[in-house]
Amino acid sequence: MCVGVPMQIVSIEGDIAIAEIDGVKREASLMLLGDEVALGDFVIVHAGFAISKLDEQEARETLELMREAFTPESMA
Repeated sequence: MCVGVPMQIVSIEGDIAIAEIDGVKREASLMLLGDEVALGDFVIVHAGFAISKLDEQEARETLELMREAFTPESMA
């Protein structure tokens, strides 16, 4: 299963961002985004690419649903 994860941008250098969620940091290419992004913005990261920008409320709601769906109890 492939999952795009909402992550917050913590640094940007050229077309590469470092995005973080729950202490996990990943490099994400910004070359597929049509929107400008800045530090603190939330993006969906999939396979090393930021594929969509989203607002903070939507990101947090999505993360909460993902946490519920991927807990060990829900997978039993």
